[in-house]
Amino acid sequence: MPDADKTAEKQRGRPFQKGQSGNPTGRPKGARNVTTLAMEALLDGQAEALTQKAIDLALTGDMGALRICLDRIMPARKDRPVTFGLPPIGTAQDAAKASSAVLAAVATGELTPADAGEISRLIDTWVKAFETAELTERLGRLERMTNQ
Repeated sequence: MPDADKTAEKQRGRPFQKGQSGNPTGRPKGARNVTTLAMEALLDGQAEALTQKAIDLALTGDMGALRICLDRIMPARKDRPVTFGLPPIGTAQDAAKASSAVLAAVATGELTPADAGEISRLIDTWVKAFETAELTERLGRLERMTNQ
């Protein structure tokens, strides 16, 4: 048993040097899982028959098969268009008005808080882009003034 104690001592702490993993090359890009490859080999050439069987089961009232078929025909929407009165944004002050409009729409139930969060992020992104463009323009004017 003394060898087991020595092994335990060696494995404590960091087993590899900092910045170096145990498998530096890692898994190759595009490498497929062995289980996935085995399942594909088993199902090879059977996709059409299995699809037809699922459709037949769905048509006879099998709810699981029906759910699978409908999920493939019309998958759940991850996003939906949102329409509400957002004032035009041309200045940073307009962005503040737009943010107020978003809050008002949430308060009246016209927008969900999740939708409002996404729209607010869009407004914030616009403000950052506007400020960056404005700062670049001001910096350019200052450089032109100092060069004259």
